[in-house]
Amino acid sequence: MLKDYHCNIENIRNFSIIAHIDHGKSTIADRLLEFTGTISEREKKEQILDNMDLEREKGITIKSKAVRLYYHSKDGKEYILNLIDTPGHVDFSYEVSRSLAACEGALLIVDASQGVQAQTIANINLALKSNLKIIPIINKIDLTTANPDRVTKELQNISEIKGEEIILASAKEGIGTSDILEAIVNKIPPPKGSSSLPLRALIFDSIYNPYKGTIVYVKVVDGIIKPGMIIQTMSNNISYEVVEIGIFRPKMQPIKKLTAGEVGYIIAGFKNIKDTHVGDTIIDASNPSRVGLPGYKKVTPLVFCSIYPVDNKEYENLKAALDKLKLNDSSLFSEDETSEALGFGFRCGFLGLLHMEIIQERLEREYDINLIATTPSVMYQVTKKNGEILKISNPVSFPPKNEIEKIEEPYVKVNIITPSKCIGGIMDLVQERRGSFKNMEYIDEEILRLDYHLPLNEIIIDFYDKLKSISSGYASLDYELIEYQSSELAKVDILVNHQLVDALSFIIHKDKAYTRARKIVEKLKGIIPRQMYEVPLQATIEGKIIARETIKALKKDVTAKCYGGDITRKRKLLEKQKAGKKRMKKIGKVEIPQEAFLGILKID
Repeated sequence: MLKDYHCNIENIRNFSIIAHIDHGKSTIADRLLEFTGTISEREKKEQILDNMDLEREKGITIKSKAVRLYYHSKDGKEYILNLIDTPGHVDFSYEVSRSLAACEGALLIVDASQGVQAQTIANINLALKSNLKIIPIINKIDLTTANPDRVTKELQNISEIKGEEIILASAKEGIGTSDILEAIVNKIPPPKGSSSLPLRALIFDSIYNPYKGTIVYVKVVDGIIKPGMIIQTMSNNISYEVVEIGIFRPKMQPIKKLTAGEVGYIIAGFKNIKDTHVGDTIIDASNPSRVGLPGYKKVTPLVFCSIYPVDNKEYENLKAALDKLKLNDSSLFSEDETSEALGFGFRCGFLGLLHMEIIQERLEREYDINLIATTPSVMYQVTKKNGEILKISNPVSFPPKNEIEKIEEPYVKVNIITPSKCIGGIMDLVQERRGSFKNMEYIDEEILRLDYHLPLNEIIIDFYDKLKSISSGYASLDYELIEYQSSELAKVDILVNHQLVDALSFIIHKDKAYTRARKIVEKLKGIIPRQMYEVPLQATIEGKIIARETIKALKKDVTAKCYGGDITRKRKLLEKQKAGKKRMKKIGKVEIPQEAFLGILKID
């Protein structure tokens, strides 16, 4: 195959692979790469597109990847196939939507033993909204627990997929790989566009390289792009000279040009990280197109927490690291924040708890920064008595109660797919989390789908873990934001040695405030080291104490040196110690360890 191989736009296919987490998506991608000779025997390894250590450890895809395959079909034609791999977890659905916008088709992978899951339905809906051709594949048919007939019925029940369209495959055994490739070239339409029109290229991702600056991943919709061209980004009209263009095989490989329909990368001296935006349109500065490509809707973070460096000297490093992460994860939000307890840091917004966990781990591993993260919360809408409406994600910013007219919290529509035998426990869990039942339907005799409306605040910490525990791992969850509803909410402050620790404040429904406050002060009592003086731990609402614990003082036996003699001598020493402890308590500062913030996340 020629290094700089091009073909007619009619012979280009752009597709992605969508699936629920752990349904074999990355393994199918491996088989496609091997079958088409994209990787050599020497380069073979499991989940080759999952190149982050975190992805391999957790067994999930976190970042979208692009790779070009060359395929010689059974009808004798040469095809260029551009595979854009996507994540499978609900927290990364924005990554999926961005990838689908650069494609004309999608392979929908469903596990032959697990069947249809919540994210399967969400992915089908995403693909249909993007007008993509869906190729359904039932994977892992080699398993002893596989039941492809049941899964076929489930797919037909939830969508308009026909039985004869479904491909049976085993990515592990390599079964069905040839059928998948033939379906891609025969069923997925070629890209729309023309190389003769002025250049328009969609930025669907980008990464930062310390030597080359920002590298943008693009799908060329119209026109041709070559090194030496002067290009512009439509959002800011800044011009750049193209230094290098290339494709992914799967490593970056420079080529001479990218034409309409092709997917690749551009290096053009984007030195400022903030110059490029995912969803932006690149045009030819000498022959600019006036019509930008439809970008991506601005994503709304659902979960917020504050991140601080353990060492305040690391603040600038943390700021630079967040900017670099935002470059290839545009769903990450951050703004400067200061805490009396923890110093300078950032208030960050995420799409979910797993997204938050992944970002924290990437900051610590890739940028070597030790972090403290506060308890996650959501965005509340506060209407003040003077009519002013505030959007608040940080409990510290809440106005006093006497200024508040009403507080509204975000509600989500939750789809739970579960075996019917687990329905009782799941309904109890959702009811305990203030959920309201909306609908129930059977996908087949043993699997059903539950629809609920729930406050987002009730599911962001441990709801998913509890759901998996109740269902022995079989239930799956998908959710989307629907509306804000008025609720009886209260802000709980935590005081350590009568000092407010703003990073431990939280918002909760009034009915649950006492129980959670009680558990938090008990947890802190076990985590904060004992001091030379007594340390009170208090939880308050509007100054009223609702829970209290006391960390007992470390005691030194000051009377040990007294051997006999008058009792007044011992009393004098004890009074002196008491006065000293009182003075220490006034000026003493209690250091709160990182485990205190992590421990609160694990409270039931």
